[in-house]
Amino acid sequence: MSIKTSEVDVLIIGAGISGIGTAYHLQKHCSTKSYAIIEARSEVGGTWDLFRYPGIRSDSDMFTFGFNFKPWRSPKAISPGQDIKHYISEAATENGIDKHILFEHKVLAANWDSASAKWHTEIQNLKTGECCQFISRFFFSGAGYYNYDNGYTPDFKGIENFSGEVIHPQHWPKNLDYAGKNVIVIGSGATAVTIVPAMANTAGHVTMLQRSPTYIASRSEQDVFANIMRRYLPAKLAYSFSRWNKILQGMFMYSMARRRPESAKKVIRDGVIDALGEDYPVDKHFKPSYQPWDQRACLVPDGDLFKAIKSGSASVVTEHIDSFTATGIKLQTGEVLAADIIVTATGLNLEILGSYKLSVDNKPFNAADSYCYRGMMLSGLPNFAFSMGYTNASWTLKSDLVGQYVCRLINYMDKHQHHYCQPVLPINGIEAEPFINFTSGYITRALDKMPKQGRDKPWRLNQNYILDRMSLSYESVVDDSIVFSSITPK
Repeated sequence: MSIKTSEVDVLIIGAGISGIGTAYHLQKHCSTKSYAIIEARSEVGGTWDLFRYPGIRSDSDMFTFGFNFKPWRSPKAISPGQDIKHYISEAATENGIDKHILFEHKVLAANWDSASAKWHTEIQNLKTGECCQFISRFFFSGAGYYNYDNGYTPDFKGIENFSGEVIHPQHWPKNLDYAGKNVIVIGSGATAVTIVPAMANTAGHVTMLQRSPTYIASRSEQDVFANIMRRYLPAKLAYSFSRWNKILQGMFMYSMARRRPESAKKVIRDGVIDALGEDYPVDKHFKPSYQPWDQRACLVPDGDLFKAIKSGSASVVTEHIDSFTATGIKLQTGEVLAADIIVTATGLNLEILGSYKLSVDNKPFNAADSYCYRGMMLSGLPNFAFSMGYTNASWTLKSDLVGQYVCRLINYMDKHQHHYCQPVLPINGIEAEPFINFTSGYITRALDKMPKQGRDKPWRLNQNYILDRMSLSYESVVDDSIVFSSITPK
């Protein structure tokens, strides 16, 4: 039995911030091109529709995490997840993008067919189980960077013995009652430092249990500069000033932290001491063994985590876990922490190209054998791009640039009557380096499955917005590392 087939110029995977942003740029810069967005969930938002844990919010300011085409109007620079989801949904509706989204449909496999110079993508309707096919000239993956179905939980000894609830933040139960209960949150990353103060408002006590500390700094939930700009200037101009203020401020702070790590450590440490007092064991719980920005730093709006600790509603324990018991967690020191609920804020499973299978002329494509070109395409994959944000800045800064570059690429191919393009490695090869130079667990666990990068452009990820803006917005799309080709009509 034949399956239904639809054809579009561009197929976009994911209706999160990358997918919606790219759709906007396609409508603006490639207005004659048709497109469809495939989304496995029932609503837009991606990450911000999936995660429902207490206190969920951005860990970047919304002036850089917001789209470059839609001003962020809320006074909250560090914003709750529901506000972000509403913002993404609003962007989709305002621009008619929502009419192009196929909800509750999942990509199973995508194959590039060289003879027709098109992608053939198999898609399943999650409600009916029926499959259909999309044929597209270009394939854009805006599916994010992690597996939506399963978060990462280590193999904790005796976890089956615990009589209470064990919850991963990626699968938060609806209407969970934790009022007056003892909660242990395992982890010290962005998710943990968000959940702990949020639950501490209602729970009996919340313990943040960490193997080792993370750099944590307080930042005001509202941005004074942005609020002043908004008061006196038109919305778009105020947003532009606020956005660039945060971009430059973030780049300066990152550069200083990398160049003068000891000074950065002191500033962060002094901030924790100011919040918790001289008598608190800051070095035990808030002094990491690694340098600033070897892993992503955590922000706590208005010091909410520190306030919860100081009030006694939350505490931090820095020790290794021996095993779970019926009533809590036994540490390697022999101490037992009692708990009614244990939250495993232990990370994500990285998956930068989604869970679908990619192939070229029906031969499986292995991303680990490829190299990343301009931080958005892969050697060996024609007419393909993906969005991967920065580790040291907001995701959307990069995804906006990638969306605009894809439009430039498509327009160039149209102008010169090319059917496809693909990055090609130099004849002499290039020296491989890890895709992301970061020591966070979710990165190191997946390095063997990820593409590689080179030492020099265009094969190197910049992790620098200014350099990427120059490269992706102003440099020619033509260079020695990308080949443009045409097929002969049959």
